[in-house]
Amino acid sequence: MHVTPSFVASEREWTRNRADVIVPLINRVRDDLGAVFETEVDHVTRAAYRTEVDLVFADGDRAVNVATLIALLRDLDVEGDYPGFVVDELLGRELAGMIAGTQPFRLLGEATFHYADVTHHPDDPDDHAGVDDLDAALAAGFQTRLPGWNWTESRSPFSVE
Repeated sequence: MHVTPSFVASEREWTRNRADVIVPLINRVRDDLGAVFETEVDHVTRAAYRTEVDLVFADGDRAVNVATLIALLRDLDVEGDYPGFVVDELLGRELAGMIAGTQPFRLLGEATFHYADVTHHPDDPDDHAGVDDLDAALAAGFQTRLPGWNWTESRSPFSVE
């Protein structure tokens, strides 16, 4: 793999174009987690997702790493799949956290990745082993950083003035 600015731009376009898969997954995860935490969580639109992808990739230092993790997961396959379980989980968790941002969002993105991963099963049987983890990572990372959770919409009661 040779990582260049054009490579990063290409991965950005691929990620933007994945909205038809990622946005429904984001909204399903938000519905499920909202029910568990007894709160309403706003759905995400394809336009909001694409705008947020642009913001992530506008940060060059983050973009090069996000693009590389995306490419690795897109191409990752392990004969028999199970032996690769650890590496695709590791890469997926890291990607979700990196997209989500700084703490506590990073940790929430990583935790949400595991939920999204166990509930997401791509339709294409020819996809590589890493593709479901990639979808779960993108959904977890972007759903965490996008607005819609009530607790992120107001000032923390723990802020010290």
